[in-house]
Amino acid sequence: MELRELDQDTWPALERLFGPNGAVAGCWCTWFFQGNKELAANGSDGNREILRARLNSGTSVGLLAMDGDDARGWVAVAPRTGYPRLARSPVAKPLDPAEDITGIWSVTCFFVHRTARRAGVARLLLDGAVDHARRHGAEAIEGYPVDTELSRSARIGSGELYHGTVRLFTAAGFEIVRGAGERRALVRLTLCR
Repeated sequence: MELRELDQDTWPALERLFGPNGAVAGCWCTWFFQGNKELAANGSDGNREILRARLNSGTSVGLLAMDGDDARGWVAVAPRTGYPRLARSPVAKPLDPAEDITGIWSVTCFFVHRTARRAGVARLLLDGAVDHARRHGAEAIEGYPVDTELSRSARIGSGELYHGTVRLFTAAGFEIVRGAGERRALVRLTLCR
């Protein structure tokens, strides 16, 4: 598999990967930059067009794991400042309200096609997201994963794993900076320039 940035050429592959429902419940990976009311009012078609408009504006949106012409996985990675919902999240809010977040990028979503799961696609996507953020001048990159180790007694559905897992991020060198011992964590990797 090769990683490719989402652009006009790879957009059709994303549409095929997400299918008519936009990956999960018509979100189209727009949850982090709009409110619940807007997300619901837009519906799947509207959310798809919002993501496409972000792409058309030149904003970095994410990467696809491509197997020929078919996308097998997706990771949303972009500057943190483009995700207003993160500022309100108990897990993802900045460590310090005065912290300058302009140099921080965020990995907010993963989607791996069911036929490609457990094959290392999420790790490939995360490594690519780190490289992508670094190439674009990021000082650090964050994620907001689920701690599956804490939840062994309670089954976690694949729909809840779109954040990735703590184990995935820590294996890639990220450190837990908030939420250790909780269901979700804020993890961060400082990037050398």
